[in-house]
Amino acid sequence: MTWFLPLDHGYGDSVEDAENLAECGLDPELRDRLLKEQVECTFIWTNKAGQPFGVAMSFIWRKGSIWLTAAGTRARIPAIRRTGYAAAMISSVGTTIGPGKTVSVRGRCIVHDDRATRDWMLPELARAIRKDDEAGAQAFLALLDSPGRVVIELKPDYELNFDSKKMWARKPDAAPPGRFDH
Repeated sequence: MTWFLPLDHGYGDSVEDAENLAECGLDPELRDRLLKEQVECTFIWTNKAGQPFGVAMSFIWRKGSIWLTAAGTRARIPAIRRTGYAAAMISSVGTTIGPGKTVSVRGRCIVHDDRATRDWMLPELARAIRKDDEAGAQAFLALLDSPGRVVIELKPDYELNFDSKKMWARKPDAAPPGRFDH
């Protein structure tokens, strides 16, 4: 599911500025590539006071969900259990895709504390983080697989994605260097 600001949002219909970004979404192939290639996101939840908070976390995209892990004692775990919701923002920075592309999602969030979920997810995460180093992936897995470890599943029900290359194409002279290299 992808939504963009509707063209009749009241900010004018100009595509000559950065007000109307309705046509600047990622193409489906590029979105899928970003979700498969990137392994770090900003994960956001709401604390007891109703304030949003976020941290950088490693993740994998599998089965239509964002999968992350944390120690069960982290403050985000009771917060997720309390609200059942979270959000994440995935940037293309650090990937072969180049900068300026994002996928932002929010949705239901499930905390899994069962062994079966950890048994499939933790090895996949370790291999994603240590792609070309099986020994490194095994060492990372040994670090992650602790007794209090939980797995977080974020099931997106709302998505907003963005490709800045499409925006910069409107005004190439305003684009930062390198934005058209990827």
